[in-house]
Amino acid sequence: MSDEANNILKQANQGSVAAIIQVLNEKLADSGVRTRAVFADGVLQLLCEAATLEQLEQSVLVERVRQILEAIAPRNIRRVNINSRIVREQQLLWLEEISRDPQNQLLWSEEITLRKPNFFQQLLADWKTSRGESSKAELPRFSPHRLREQKQFWRGLTGGASLSLLLLLVGWALYQKFGTSDLKQTRLQTTLPTASSPSANPISTPAVSSNPSPAPSLPVSQGDAFVRAVRLAEQASRAGLSAKSSAEWLELAARWQQASDLMASVPDNDPRYQTAQNRAVAYQENSETALQQSDKYKAQLSETREQTDFSEQSE
Repeated sequence: MSDEANNILKQANQGSVAAIIQVLNEKLADSGVRTRAVFADGVLQLLCEAATLEQLEQSVLVERVRQILEAIAPRNIRRVNINSRIVREQQLLWLEEISRDPQNQLLWSEEITLRKPNFFQQLLADWKTSRGESSKAELPRFSPHRLREQKQFWRGLTGGASLSLLLLLVGWALYQKFGTSDLKQTRLQTTLPTASSPSANPISTPAVSSNPSPAPSLPVSQGDAFVRAVRLAEQASRAGLSAKSSAEWLELAARWQQASDLMASVPDNDPRYQTAQNRAVAYQENSETALQQSDKYKAQLSETREQTDFSEQSE
C-alpha cells in the first residue's frame, strides 16, 4: 500500500469526513455508487447516489458501508445515517434539501450504529501507526561499500571536469594564435569588392524581427473538471476574506463542496489525478470549516436575539 493511501486511511481513522468519503468512493467504485457526507449533531449524514435502483439495493449497500466504516473505525463517529437517491446534477445544499422533503428526495434512509473497535485492536493499530512514523523519521544508513562507490564517482567527476577545462584553455590559446589572422582576412574579403568583379553588389538578407509573436496557447476545455474546481476554490477563498454572516459562510461551504466534488470526478487516467484526489480532500475540509463558521454565526445571532427579547420584556 502506498504512503498516500496510508495517509488517507490514517486521516479517516482520526475522523476526517473528507478522507472517509475518499475511502468509501474507492471501495464502492466497482458498484457505481458515489458518496457525499456531512457530520452534523453527532451523526455522519451519508448520501449514496447511483444511476439505477439495482445499484442502491438497501440490504446490500447498508451492509457494505457498515463493513467499510467499521474497518476504518473513525474516532468519535458511531452513528451513521445512510441516505440514497438516483444520481442527479450537482446540488450544493443536499442535506438541507433531503431534510426538508425526505419522502420525495430519497429512495430510502437507514441509521446504523458502528461497533466500537476492540481495545487491544485499537492499541495495536496505534502502535503500528507510531512505528511507521518513527521508521520514516530515521536517517538512511550507508554501507562502507556504498561510501566507496560515492567517493569513486566524485573523483571521476572531478577528473573529467579538470580535463575539460584543460582542453578548453588549449583551444583558446590556439584560437588566439592562428584564428585571429584568418578571421581578419575573411572580413576583408567579405567587405571589399574583388578586382575581377568591381561591380559586385553585397548580398542582402531579410531582416528578422527582434520581437517574434508568441505561440498561441491551447484553449482550456470548458468541461475540464479540474480547472472548474480550481476556479471555484479561488472564488471561495476570496469570498472567505469578507464573509460576516451565517448565510455567507453557508454559501462558501457549498462552493467548497462543489469544488471537492469536481476534483473527485477527475478520471484516473488524467495526469493530474493524484493532485485532484489530494485537493478533493483539502476542499472538503474547507467546506466543513465553513459549515462550522456558519453554525457559529447562527449561534451568535440567536444569542443576540434572546438578549434583545429579554431587554424588551424587562422594559
